[in-house]
Amino acid sequence: MSAKNIIVIMSDEHANKVLGCHGHPLVKTPNLDKLAADGCRFSNAYTNSPICLPGRAAFATGRYVNETGYWDNAHPYDGKVDSWGHVLRDQGIRSVSVGKLHYKNATDYTGFDQQILPMHVVGEQGDVLGSVRDDLPRRMKCRSMSDSIGPGESSYTQYDRDITELACNWIKEEAGEERFALYVGLVAPHFPLIAPQQFYDLYKDVDIPMPKAYAASERPTHPWLQQWKECWIHDEFFDDDKVRTALRSYLGLCSFLDDNIGKILKALEQAGLAEDTQVIYTSDHGDNMGARGLWGKSTFFEEAAAIPMIMTGPDIEAGTVCETPVSLVDCAATITQQMVGTTPEDWPGRSLNQIANEANDPGRSVFSEYHAAGAISGGFMLRKGRYKYIYYVGYEPQLFDLETDPEELNDIAGQPEMTSLLQSFEAELRSICDPEEVDGRAKADQKRLVDKNGGREAVVAKGGFGATPAPGQHAEFAGSSN
Repeated sequence: MSAKNIIVIMSDEHANKVLGCHGHPLVKTPNLDKLAADGCRFSNAYTNSPICLPGRAAFATGRYVNETGYWDNAHPYDGKVDSWGHVLRDQGIRSVSVGKLHYKNATDYTGFDQQILPMHVVGEQGDVLGSVRDDLPRRMKCRSMSDSIGPGESSYTQYDRDITELACNWIKEEAGEERFALYVGLVAPHFPLIAPQQFYDLYKDVDIPMPKAYAASERPTHPWLQQWKECWIHDEFFDDDKVRTALRSYLGLCSFLDDNIGKILKALEQAGLAEDTQVIYTSDHGDNMGARGLWGKSTFFEEAAAIPMIMTGPDIEAGTVCETPVSLVDCAATITQQMVGTTPEDWPGRSLNQIANEANDPGRSVFSEYHAAGAISGGFMLRKGRYKYIYYVGYEPQLFDLETDPEELNDIAGQPEMTSLLQSFEAELRSICDPEEVDGRAKADQKRLVDKNGGREAVVAKGGFGATPAPGQHAEFAGSSN
């Protein structure tokens, strides 16, 4: 039996590790844990690009970033490449969004029949500073990560409350006999790391350990990552107390998110639609949360690249865990396959329903790439079986054995016995794309955008604004250096 309807709930910056059902020792996520108990949790799910706009564009289009050219947070999705919403529209199926989309604007047709209280990029353009790739600037707005922490309210927490209420009302008042696909975009646990008091208090007396590999002597010294850290300078403004407060807030925001999801799922049950509706929960990417001295997203470590993926539906066996690697492009394929019975031939993803009902496939690869702020050159990731392979244009690769080293503390790429495996991974990567060509194409597009905005000096002087403001709020820029 296939589901009549689909609801996709996407959060922002929720690391896969920070779920009770994933085994996190501290976080309280009872509603997501129940969702997993009622369906299938994909334990090895990944974003196709660990930053907002490219990851969301991959989710929308079902295609990789190097195919579509939505490179960074200044190249937002604009509907010029068909999305799963376009596919549904062609079959007369209604699709509606509530909340954060982070596309170019609300007027370009991106596949939704209706956008309710959407968040889109600043000025239909976004973060142009992130397109400066030739000589990475120091992003001074990073200071706000450590300044805005602790218990309280922010425009984001109020926005999430509004999104939740509107989503519940839509389910109650608008969902009915007609088939639908409903997308709900929540912001938590995205920074600012300010958690409502009720949820911060869940962790206020908890002994929060310092992040792994936080000591300077333990941090990775890979030259690509070193340059990344000289751009994303969050950690320069943290001390140990601020680190622990920020982590308490992140946990609190995860519980706040969970509470809002619980309200949406309750509304679905009360409307009598739960049995006919497939629910997918996921996030656009994760968050480093101070591990290795890194904050935010934008790396391929598990904290930033691995995401939650939980699904329930009529043909999904309850209480199952699927270890086959999956990614956001599989979400797009799932929506089209379930709602119209087919997936576009040029999409690389497969239906999560099919994957969940098959034996675990350690031979399946998932692909991610990064061409945005802090990347001196293009980065590419393949996760296959026990290994994660990371290719940096112009730099040595990284290789991690996630079976023996799940915390990714030991890069084994330099071990002679790994040479054959590295060669195999590189060949597989090049069967997907030419990394050098993609890197050159991304940088050329980004340079044109920077030049259009007055050139490098003007863009760096204007700086960045950190998080995209909630509807009705204004972006606050902080000039960068270099």
